[in-house]
Amino acid sequence: MNAAAELPRLHITPPVQYVLRLADTCLIHAQRLAEWCGHGPVLEEDIALTNMALDLVGQARALLTLAGQMAAAPGGPAWDEDQLAFLRSEFQFFNLTLVEQPLRRSSAHAPGGDFADTVLRNFLVSSWLKQLWQALAASSTSMLADIAGKAVKEARYQQRHNADWVVRLGDGNEESARRMAAALLRAWPFVAEMFAHDGVDDAAVAQGLGPARQSLRAACMDEVGPVLAAAGLQAPADSPFVSTGTLGRHSEHMGFILAEMQSVQRQFPGGRW
Repeated sequence: MNAAAELPRLHITPPVQYVLRLADTCLIHAQRLAEWCGHGPVLEEDIALTNMALDLVGQARALLTLAGQMAAAPGGPAWDEDQLAFLRSEFQFFNLTLVEQPLRRSSAHAPGGDFADTVLRNFLVSSWLKQLWQALAASSTSMLADIAGKAVKEARYQQRHNADWVVRLGDGNEESARRMAAALLRAWPFVAEMFAHDGVDDAAVAQGLGPARQSLRAACMDEVGPVLAAAGLQAPADSPFVSTGTLGRHSEHMGFILAEMQSVQRQFPGGRW
């Protein structure tokens, strides 16, 4: 029997999409960070990156559970966290495009960045998440407020940890400074999506679910700017480009992430350990 035929119907309303944007960003960011497991530059940082990925997976699980309840048809069963993670199609994911970009260069010929890209992305994303979690603590949805209350502590730690690395590398030697500057150039075009605004944001504000993304920009940049300055880095000028992952339109990398992440469930539908 095809397990997909037994799935409850997924109603992606604006409030559901709002929650999935956050859940999917945490999940895909964790998937990328997990690629560093066993490959960190030093043992302590290898463990730290893995723990940060686990924190993000925990946040994603809670958010996907909430989204599954919100997306269920009236009177029907809810999607669970595993179904939402492993059985949705690419266009049904709404993560920030930044988190799906390659992080670890596995060979001289493989696409991706290096450790500079990793700590910079972690810093940027955790700074954004920190502001969002703080605002979501006042959400009208009690489950979302509870998730935010725990997650903000994890985001604060990740922000501090990665800010230290950004400064250490940016203000280090000529090679580390060069790599940090290159990482900033690669990441910055995707930052605008963190503060884009659309009808999903409007619906969240109207319902009291959470803040509009654009309202986070000033506070987030107030924290990002001094760290970049201390690292000897200057944020590039804004460009007209705005990535569209939060609309379900992704970069070429997303399909490869899902092919790997969903492979076992796709091959063995409904399988349980």
